Order: sequence, then structure tokens, then C-alpha cells
Amino acid sequence: MSYDKARVRQVLDDVRKAGRDSLTAPQGKLICDAYGIRVPKEGVASSAADASKLADSLGFPVVMKIVSPDILHKTEAGGVVVGVKSADEAASAYEQIIASAKKYKADATIVGVQVQQMIGGGQEVIVGAMTDPSFGKLVAFGLGGVLVEVLKDVTFRLAPATREDAASMLDSIQAAEMLKGVRGGDAVDREALTDIIVRVSQLVSDFPEIAEMDLNPVFASKSGAVAADVRIVVNFEPKPARYRPDEKDVVASMKRIMQPRAVAVIGASNETGKIGNSVMKNLINGGYQGTIYPIHPKEDEIMGIKAFKSVKDVPGEIDAAVFAIPGKLVAAALKECGEKKIAGAILIPSGFAETGNVEGQEEIQRIGREYGIRLMGPNIYGFYYTPSNLCATFCTAYDYKGSTALSSQSGGIGMAIIGYSRSAKMGVSAIVGLGNKSDIDEDDLLLFFEQDDNTKVIAQHAEDLKDGRAFAEVAKRVSKKKPVIMLKAGRTAMGAAAASSHTGAVAGTDRIYDDVLRQSGVVRARSLRQLLDFSRGVPILPTPKGENVVIITGAGGSGVLLSDACVDNGLKLLKPMPKDLDEAFRKFIPPFGAAGNPVDITGGEPPITYMNTVRLGLEDDRIHALILGYWHTIVTPPMVFARNMVTVVNEMKEKGKVKPVVASLAGDVEVEEAAQYLYENGIPAYAYSTEIPVEILGAKYQWARAAGLL
Repeated sequence: MSYDKARVRQVLDDVRKAGRDSLTAPQGKLICDAYGIRVPKEGVASSAADASKLADSLGFPVVMKIVSPDILHKTEAGGVVVGVKSADEAASAYEQIIASAKKYKADATIVGVQVQQMIGGGQEVIVGAMTDPSFGKLVAFGLGGVLVEVLKDVTFRLAPATREDAASMLDSIQAAEMLKGVRGGDAVDREALTDIIVRVSQLVSDFPEIAEMDLNPVFASKSGAVAADVRIVVNFEPKPARYRPDEKDVVASMKRIMQPRAVAVIGASNETGKIGNSVMKNLINGGYQGTIYPIHPKEDEIMGIKAFKSVKDVPGEIDAAVFAIPGKLVAAALKECGEKKIAGAILIPSGFAETGNVEGQEEIQRIGREYGIRLMGPNIYGFYYTPSNLCATFCTAYDYKGSTALSSQSGGIGMAIIGYSRSAKMGVSAIVGLGNKSDIDEDDLLLFFEQDDNTKVIAQHAEDLKDGRAFAEVAKRVSKKKPVIMLKAGRTAMGAAAASSHTGAVAGTDRIYDDVLRQSGVVRARSLRQLLDFSRGVPILPTPKGENVVIITGAGGSGVLLSDACVDNGLKLLKPMPKDLDEAFRKFIPPFGAAGNPVDITGGEPPITYMNTVRLGLEDDRIHALILGYWHTIVTPPMVFARNMVTVVNEMKEKGKVKPVVASLAGDVEVEEAAQYLYENGIPAYAYSTEIPVEILGAKYQWARAAGLL
């Protein structure tokens, strides 16, 4: 695509010189022309006679609109007249528009009245762009016209958007079917809409001073797409870019922090109940094999280990320092860490930005950047890295090793993660607290875990993303290799008071996060429990080789609920069941059972029926995943079912038939033991729930699709 950037720069320079924060409609047309965005033919009239003559030359009907840098929302000011059908009507409309504009804002600068070809027919949509505090430039698409602020049916992507991103936006709104033509109507030209989205996203990326942009409405028809109205808001003093170290430097520092050869505990203590004492106990009792250096101004020895008055007194190299001292002492100790060339500071102390002490937090940020120390926290519980037996925290020790790395912005959520992991016997590679995120945040962790062979899945709880764009860019790459799961807390609507565009007014923070996380390949959890369930189940499920899912159940009611859950989680049931496969299943189930999908073997069947049907499901290459619905009976007790399922799955594995299998168990308390046994043997299983196992399978599928593995 070719763009006339020089033309755009000239227009924006003119706006800057005029001291304005928005463009007039004619200037907006110049911008659109420069970037190949189709707009109607038009001109600006400075008198009623001019309007009459101009309208006649364009051909009727025409639309007429006020041109004023001080009136952004023209309709509200009575500054729009549509369907003007003659030269006389054009002259009258001119007088009416000027009068309405002066009444609306007496001191408004009026350039004239825009006379524009009237575009009719087609579907009204909006293409826009905005600047988000965290994600930066975003492009938006949705239903247009006056309905946009009522229905808020808008979707977002990071700008610049690829053609693939833009095309996906057309299918991401609730009214997507309207674009395909309804009740005999024509489908819109999807390529033309995709093209406009790409061009708008590139425009705002090339010129960061464009803060907001609306093309509303865009008339989309089978023959193309034309932007009938253009609104552009500018900001010539954009927010400075967030400090961001080079990725290689990030990984080098994070390796020293997460896999340290030596750790200092600043504020180490012999006194039980002190944070410095708990950190020392966890490091020692957790089995950490590196060197521990207790730091205390008065003690010679702490818990049997030689103590030092300062990190500067330590003869050897130190990779990370855990701070267990009052917040007011952190800055001075941090400078000493900088002089010692320590890579990372684990800042447990509170009393910084979370209590209003923003200056105190900014001070430690300055020190960290001056000396090249990465800061984790402050206001955190510390972190665990199980491959190194490292418990750099005052919380309970944790040593159940696995392949999931979890992080949380909240200490309370961190404790829930620890508790659930222990209770469910979920192995982890790491649990990290991020707290105030004065420096290290989610994308730093992604960069470390991306290259960490001990981690297969990354799960994160976040209340905000301080640099959402950096996170999205890293996540897009990492999620191609490893599932990235996020629980984004705080689903609050973005304040629209500062937004002067339709795009800004309808932008909800939660919708933006939802769209950008999906664009980045991140699986979004909707609750803490879902985050934990995904963290536990996704790593043990093999990646499916196709979309066809089959339900095998001993209870018709479970089959219905499992089918509903498949729809809710974007899973595709194999329907209709191929005739030969249907007949093969029928050989194993009673006449009053039901083949098809779900396959209902009924509740009174012996263990061999479960085994035969599941074996067939795993054996047939047209089936890519199985969902099992078990019903507790005396004929097939829970543990008999569980052991048999593990036997069949392992038997088929040896034959190279590896597929994801999840299970829902309904019954008395014995099903809890059976579910745990299944989980421990690679089959995510839940007692009393038809939803959770299907959600986990859905999460695995969502990741596999985004990673291009299906």
C-alpha cells in the first residue's frame, strides 16, 4: 500500500500552528485521500449562493454539515442536514446550519458549510482508532451510525493491524451476520472494509499525534465501502514512552534473579515471627543449594550462617537480594546493592505507591535504573522457583514441582494459588508476586519463562498492565510456543469523559483487554478458580490434531449439559456422526442407549462398555478429543471406572493414539477419589461438574488454534 505521508504531515502541521486539537471535515478528507480511504466528493461553501452552486455541481441529493474546529459533534449542534434535493434547498440549508451553529456555540470559529455527495444504501459501520493508556494505538470496528453508543458492538485490535487481524474484526462483533446479508440482502464487500481498517490502523501508527479518529458512518455495500464522515482529534504532547530494557538484558537479569547462585537476605533475623526470619527458614528448609548471605547491622550469625553488616561486605558475587526491612530503609540499601552489582531486588516491604507514597516508589525506580537493578515489587510475598528449590518468600514453603509458572499482582491471590496448588497436588515451576510492579512486570516474566525448559504453561493474574503493548507483543510470540493464561481483574468501564470520539466513548477497558489478549494468543480466564483449573489441566492435555469432539456418557442428562458446555467453549461436536462410526458404537451399547453424539451408553452398563466405547473413540482418527460423562453405579464403581479409563488411554498411547481426554463424574463422595486418580494419570477430571472439564478442553483448543497447531 502506498501512502502520501507528506500530505498528512502538512495538514497536521497546519493544525498545530493554529493551536487546535481537532481537524475540520475538509482536513479530514485530505488525510483520508492521502491514505487511500474512500470518501464522497465534496466542497466547502462560504455563502448560501456558494452552497447552491456547489450542490448543483455535485449532483443531488447532498448532505450538508457545519465546518468548525470548535464543533466536533455536528449533529448535536444542529449542524447537519441530509437529503438536500435542489439548489434552493441547499441555500436554505446553509442559512439554517449557520444559525444553529451560532446558537449552539456563539464564539465558534465557522469556516463554512461542507457540501457532500449523499451516499445511500449498504450497512452503516464504524471504523475508528483511539489511544489507550496501556496498549497505545488501537483500531476499532463495529456497527455504525447512531446505534454505536447504544449497542456498543465494537471490537478492537492493536494498531497497526495486519489484514488477518482486520478480517477477524468483521467476525468478532455480535452483528457479524448482518455483514453477510440477511433476508435476501447483499453481503458487504469484506475486502473493502478490511482495507479501510488496515489503512486507518497504519495512519494512526505513522502519526502518533492522532489521538482519536472516527469514520462514522462508513457505508459498506457489495460494491465497496465509503466513509461518509471523518472526525480526527490530535494531541501534540503525547505521553512519553515507558522505560523498556532490551530483551536480552531482561532475560540475563531474570535468569540471575530466578536461578541465583547466591542470595542475600537484607533484614535477616534470628527472631521467630519476623519476615527476615521466615525468609531465612524458607531458603534453608526449602533445600536451596546456593549460597545464602544474611545481612544485619548488628548480628554476627543468623540461623548458623555468618552475617554481614552490608551487602558490600560480602566477599562473593550476589545475584539477588530479598528485602525484609521497613520501607523507609529500602532506598539506602538498594544503592548498596547497586554498588555490589546485584541483578535483582525482591522488595517485600510495603508503604509505597499502594499507600499513596508515590515519591518513595519513584525514588527506588530511579535507583534501580541508575544501577541496572531489576525490582520485583514492592509490596510482595516474594517468589518460588521449584527447579532450584528456591523459596524466596515469607509465605509457607512449597516444593511440589511441575511445569506451570504462576504469577499474581495480589498477595492474597498468591496465597490462594499456593493453597490450591498444594491441595490439588498441582506441580509448579514458579509462583511469583509482582505487587506494585515498580519495574518487573508480566512481560518480563514471559521473557524468562519463554526460554525456561522447566515451564510449559504460564498463568498470570493481573489487575492492570502497566505496558499492555509490550506485554501483547511478547505474548504474541511466547503463546506460539507455550500456553499463556491470564486472569484480568477489574472489569470496569473506561471513563468516557475525556473521550471526544464515538470510538473512545464506547471503549470499555474489559472489551479492549479481551480483544487484545485474544489477538495475542492469550487464553483468558474469567475467574480465579478458572485460572487455577486451566493452570492444572492445560499442561497435561496433549494438543489435539483436529476439531472433532465426541462425548461418551453413562447419563443422558450429563450428555445434554456437556453438549451445552461444548457450545459455550467453542468446541465442535462431530456431527453428524459418520454412518460406519455410528454403527461401530452401537455394537457396544444396549438397544435403548443412543449413538450419535453424545454417545449414551446408559447407566447400568458394566465396565467393559465404557472401555470398548472409549477405545473406539481413541482409535478412530476422525475423532480428535473425548469428553467422558460418568454416572456412579454399583455395576461400575467410581474407582473401577477411573482405573479402566487410565488403562485404555495408556494402551492406546502405546499404539500412537494420543488425544486429549477429560471427564465429568457424577455420584457420591467416592467420585472425588476417582477424579483425583484420573487427574494424576493425565485425564483432567472433576466430580460434580460438567462445565469445568469442558472449559479446560476449550482452553487447550483456544491455545492450539491461536498457535496455528490445528
